Amino acid sequence: MMGDGDRALELFQLLNPLERTRTPASVEVYRTEPYVMAADVYSAEGQVGRGGWTWYTGSASWTYRVGLEAILGFIRRGDRFRVDPRVPGSWPEFSLEYRYGSAVYEVVVERPHAARGGAQEVVLDGRTLDGEWIELADDGARHTVVVRPLGSRDP
Repeated sequence: MMGDGDRALELFQLLNPLERTRTPASVEVYRTEPYVMAADVYSAEGQVGRGGWTWYTGSASWTYRVGLEAILGFIRRGDRFRVDPRVPGSWPEFSLEYRYGSAVYEVVVERPHAARGGAQEVVLDGRTLDGEWIELADDGARHTVVVRPLGSRDP
């Protein structure tokens, strides 16, 4: 939340089961399902790096929120959302797709390390918005959202 996207991703990856099961040796240490979030990664002697409390839905939902809200910066409140990313400085852009009822919002964030709340331009379906919040509509349409740092509009 302090804006250090590199550190945020580093810490997030410590718990990511995919990162803990990349090699046969790491699978042997982790000893849990690579497709399920573990509530614990042990640090006790003899069990360092082993996952535990898998299939615990609380850890999965909080991890999802950390990735989506705290790192990618997708914040939904009621029937609107905004994007305030805290991603690594090396990311040139990222995209996400969000479904709201029958509508789909395709969101592209350009230069996300510089596109922070209050210093960003938000374009919805080709129209620049006055603020950073996007009103959601359950209208069956595909909407395009572009978020970029202020002053970086393509010619």
